[in-house]
Amino acid sequence: MELQLALDLVNIPEAIELVKEVGEHIDIVEIGTPVVINEGLHAVKAVKEAFPNLKVLADLKIMDAAGYEVMKASEAGADIITILGTAEDMSIQGAVEEAKKQGKKILVDMIAVKDLAARAKEVDAMGVDYICVHTGYDLQAIGKNSFEDLQTIKSVVKNSKTAIAGGIKLETLPEAIKVNPDLVIVGGGITGQVDKKVAAATMQEMIKKG
Repeated sequence: MELQLALDLVNIPEAIELVKEVGEHIDIVEIGTPVVINEGLHAVKAVKEAFPNLKVLADLKIMDAAGYEVMKASEAGADIITILGTAEDMSIQGAVEEAKKQGKKILVDMIAVKDLAARAKEVDAMGVDYICVHTGYDLQAIGKNSFEDLQTIKSVVKNSKTAIAGGIKLETLPEAIKVNPDLVIVGGGITGQVDKKVAAATMQEMIKKG
């Protein structure tokens, strides 16, 4: 089980400072969609150059022109690129094809997918690397979480790794671990803490114990 740190509300220098603080306790650093929108793929490039030993995920949430966008993110140094589960099959297949060409990985974000089990089965068959259940920011605000959704996709996924994202904190982490995803994605649960290093180290410890 790996730990991914999601960076959403930072600029490039802040991102680098933050990763310096917690880098030894995480496996993957995510350049979140807001950072990509504000800073562009430069953010991916800067973080990958600063931390070549960490995997970098570019959260592009691709919906269209997937091959091209995967190619661009790969050039910037992304190891993993995200596409939406609601995208067309052709787009997801195009993303997978390009990622294979570049030696990169694709994570399908299932945010807003209505029939999780059916779609997870379909995208699993397309050869994606990760399928991620994701309670978005707007739904977290009304108390939703992804633990049941993770169980749903785990029951149908045969090849892809599974991931969980959305509002995971120290208190809720044990519940996520119980469902045994391959990847746990944490944002504010680390970045919003006073001592980020301790928060990341504690989470890493819990994940290792599984």
